[in-house]
Amino acid sequence: MSATTRNLYGLMAEFETAEALAIATEKAYAAGYRKMDAYTPYPVEEVIHALGLKRNEVPFIVFLGGLIGCLVGFGMCYYFQVIDYPLVAGGKPLNSWPMYIPITFEVTVLFAALSAVFGMLALNGFPQPYHPVFNNPRFERASQDRFFLCIESADPLFDPQRTREFLQTLNPVEVAEVAQ
Repeated sequence: MSATTRNLYGLMAEFETAEALAIATEKAYAAGYRKMDAYTPYPVEEVIHALGLKRNEVPFIVFLGGLIGCLVGFGMCYYFQVIDYPLVAGGKPLNSWPMYIPITFEVTVLFAALSAVFGMLALNGFPQPYHPVFNNPRFERASQDRFFLCIESADPLFDPQRTREFLQTLNPVEVAEVAQ
């Protein structure tokens, strides 16, 4: 890896339309590039499929959080009612589970919601106040009206000259280097 490649995060192509970005992403994936990302002002379903992104683990994390919350809620009610402060109310048994349902449900929802938020943040790598693509002065238009495809230098097929030539064949508005 040369010194310029070492200081290079990747190459970024700018497109005017979502359709052009989707076609470019499909061609880049077909050419063998795997370490790439697309930046758009709104979600573009075709680009998500073209990037070959795998299904995320957030639903599984939420399920586990909810399951743990259910066990904690029920266990907490059981401990307080049966072990810590047993109180016979209306002749009911100490372990009368129907009265545990509201608290168990609420703790389940609480744990599921918290695991969704923190799981999503952890999987996305947030908070991330700096990313190399922010070095591109035109990138601020990614939140307005432009579409960007960035192929990272960490990709096994990445060669600065060949990758630039490949991106030029996709008819972008501009191809720019993204510094580390």
